[in-house]
Parts: sequence; C-alpha cells; structure tokens
Amino acid sequence: MDITRNAALIVIDVQKGFDEEEFWGPRNNPAADENIAALITAWQETERPVVFVRHDSAKPDSPLRRGYRGNDFKEYVQARRELGKGPELLVTKTVNSAFYGTPDLHAWFEEAGITQLVVAGIQTNMCVETTARMGGNLGYRVLLPLDATHTFDLTGPFGWRQSADEIARSTAISLHGGGFAEVVTTVDVITAARA
Repeated sequence: MDITRNAALIVIDVQKGFDEEEFWGPRNNPAADENIAALITAWQETERPVVFVRHDSAKPDSPLRRGYRGNDFKEYVQARRELGKGPELLVTKTVNSAFYGTPDLHAWFEEAGITQLVVAGIQTNMCVETTARMGGNLGYRVLLPLDATHTFDLTGPFGWRQSADEIARSTAISLHGGGFAEVVTTVDVITAARA
C-alpha cells in the first residue's frame, strides 16, 4: 500500500452523541475508537493533513444536535485536535457527505494538491460511506480502514433488519467492489504511512 506524503485523514462524526445506545441501538466493532485514535496519532506524527468533521443535526431530538453535549467530539478526538502537528481543518455539516459541509472540503483538497483520502469514523454505512463514495466520484484515491468505523443495527423497508456487522460488510462490499474505495485495515494504513 502506498500512502502519499499529503494524504488526508478524514475523521467523520466521532461525537459523544453516538455513545447513547438507547437512541441508536446495538453497535458493532468496539475497537473502532482505538483504531481511529491510532490513525489520528499516525497522521499527526507524520505531519499529514487531518480533517475533523462534526455533524450538526437539525433534528431537535438528535443526540448530535447543536447545543447538546452529544454534539461534542469524543474526548480522545478533542484531545488530539489543534496539537499543531500538520495541517488541520474542521468541517461542519448537516447532511451525510463531508463534501457538503463548511468550509468547502473539495476546494481545500484541490488547493493543497491532495489526491488521496483515508476515511474513518461513524457511521460506516451513513456519513463514512457517503463521503467515501463522493470522494471516489470526485476522482480521489480513497482508502477506507473498515475497522476504524462502526455502525448500528438498522431496520429498513418491509421490516427487513440487519445487524451492524452485516451492514458494515455490505458497505465494504459496495465500496470496494464498486470501485469507490479500497477497503483496508488500520494496521496496514498506519504501517504504510510510517514507511
């Protein structure tokens, strides 16, 4: 695996509100937070750009709504922000894709000459997947360390229900098989970034 010198790490919606299990239901991948933290540390140590994305939900009952404690980044993310190690950007959004946030992420990447993205965070099949798909559509080389994401069980049409693990696998297959992103592991990404 080859990681470019200015590959950007996009850390999506790692917010306290996602710890409210009574709202979201069962989640998968308890190691996701540890892997996300390791990616941020590796990116900062190698002085690569890190984009922190925060979802400011417009829904009044959402644990991610502005003004509510759940809107804040989880402690391990907040502690790593603004350490002065490499370029950093905060993007806020109200929809799934970080490319529809403020400031304009695509413009920032173009100005910095960034062509490769590593996408991690919450939820695998929502904002992470949407951002990865759009990144692929915009011509970026997207890497998705699946073990640095997590999601929740979900019920869809006709009473169909999938577990968080099933949803994560479906997302990985769609993104990788569809050519939107290369699905990888955190260890492989960090090893390549430090090589």
